[in-house]
Amino acid sequence: MSEILRLQSVSRHFSGLKALSDVSLSINKGEVLGLIGPNGAGKTTLVNVVTGVTPASSGSVTFAGQDITRVKTYQSARLGLSRTFQIVQPFAELSALDNVAAAALFSQPNESLKSARESAREQLAFVGLEAQSDQPAATLTLAMRKRLELAKALAMKPKLLFLDEVNAGLNSAEVERATRLIHELAASGITIVMIEHLMKVVLNVCTRIVVLHNGKLIADGMPRDVIKNPAVVEAYLGQQYAQRAASHG
Repeated sequence: MSEILRLQSVSRHFSGLKALSDVSLSINKGEVLGLIGPNGAGKTTLVNVVTGVTPASSGSVTFAGQDITRVKTYQSARLGLSRTFQIVQPFAELSALDNVAAAALFSQPNESLKSARESAREQLAFVGLEAQSDQPAATLTLAMRKRLELAKALAMKPKLLFLDEVNAGLNSAEVERATRLIHELAASGITIVMIEHLMKVVLNVCTRIVVLHNGKLIADGMPRDVIKNPAVVEAYLGQQYAQRAASHG
């Protein structure tokens, strides 16, 4: 397995607050990495640092052998870094198709509108929104808007895809559908980093788990090992979850 992303001693401060503190992490091509931890642990900040939304205060970020510590968001998109956002905010008046086509054009500036729309149709079909392609995004249900967000991220042709709480607010049938899509994406060879609170999904999908707490990396390893780690149980999972997991394992 070859490395696709490396964070070396990355910190990010907001005024006096240390959102990330000296985080070092390596991700290999083809991995599905679960990024978990309590609210405020620094998970979304880590994604923002990698994708150029809020650059690191110190440390370095390397993607596919290239230093991207100071890249802008449009540059990271063109390099093959893509993400979904926890709060989905599509262009409400635009059709689902044009929302996805806009993402394709943003990440590949030389693409024609015609080819961007073709790509958009493919991605909408993949996420099961083919029938809604001409509907304004404002008319879609939350579950559909989440899938639209995924289609937009995929239209950017990512090598590495960050999924930020793609299952938040979904019912169990919708979560199952989203989980199947993630399995398909992983099988296609895209490297995935998932921020996810549903441990059932994390254990079903992820090949490795990293845990953040108060901006620090407190665990990194195989899912079954990480959920038994006393520091992770104390900071995030709680004794009841750990006992249940152990009895099912």
